[in-house]
Amino acid sequence: MHSLPSPRGLLSERLIDALQDELGILPDLDLSPVENPLTDEDLQLSLYLCYELHYRGLPGVDDGWEWDPRLLAFRRELELRFESALRDAVPRTAEHVRPEDVDLALREIVERDDPGQPSLSAYVKVSASLEQVREFVVHRSAYQLKEADPHSWAIPRLSGAPKAALIEVQHDEYGGGRAEWIHAELFARAMRAIGLDSDYGAYIDIIPGVTLATVNLMSLFGLHRRWRGAIVGHLALFEMTSSIPNGRYAAGLRRLGLGEDATIFFDEHVTADAVHENIAAVDLAGGLARQDRSLTADILWGARALSHLDGRWSSHVLGCWAKGRPSLLRELTVPQRHVVVASR
Repeated sequence: MHSLPSPRGLLSERLIDALQDELGILPDLDLSPVENPLTDEDLQLSLYLCYELHYRGLPGVDDGWEWDPRLLAFRRELELRFESALRDAVPRTAEHVRPEDVDLALREIVERDDPGQPSLSAYVKVSASLEQVREFVVHRSAYQLKEADPHSWAIPRLSGAPKAALIEVQHDEYGGGRAEWIHAELFARAMRAIGLDSDYGAYIDIIPGVTLATVNLMSLFGLHRRWRGAIVGHLALFEMTSSIPNGRYAAGLRRLGLGEDATIFFDEHVTADAVHENIAAVDLAGGLARQDRSLTADILWGARALSHLDGRWSSHVLGCWAKGRPSLLRELTVPQRHVVVASR
């Protein structure tokens, strides 16, 4: 992140002002109701910035803010709004699913997605322009440049077989010990190949709240032990719905004449996530439910919450493109850079 983003309302304005003072005072804020916390620009940016202190930090912001009690209390108020809206949109109900059937229940969530809903990956495969692909990649950068980090918060909160399963998945996400194969690095490579800035957080100023919400969901689940079941369900569904879409994204990039530097991230996920799918659904999610049946409802709710927010995001992107307007907060400006094309 080159610099702190511009505020999007009173919450983010006062938060950003306070964070820039070494001994800043976070004022009491009136968290008035917002129409939709799941997409509200001010709330989602504020929550994203609070969470980012637990990842790479924020430019010019004292690291002491990470555990400042005032900031944590402020973040908690934001989280309560976010959680309440999630529960309204995705009701959390009692689950009568046997632990050994959790993987089947997750599969039902995947298959229950509205078959009539347009597919973003299918559109990218056959129709997206290079400009639209760049927008798509900018959206994804909010998470992919720290890929796997939110799910890694669950490692110390698990034990036994589920912990081993999670580490097996994460080992691949972090390149199996090879820095150049860390998935976040592969994504940065893809960004550079299509002329984008691959610096961490470079586009936060133009990434909308509907996208930030998908990233904040992972941080919410990962940073709270009480949501360890939800972050496991989130990861399981994430892996189960990754291989086919990434194959389409890779095909779309090749259709545009882009080379290996642009496609390698997506190609890697086609093969890796086909393996991860079974590990995450059966050994991780199913294994955790077998260890503690009381977490079954959280596992499945975490998966449904992911499905809901991801559906909102893809609908937003496709809806904007259908109307001929940018899906980001403003039009993406790309400097004249070399775009790596496929060799003939």
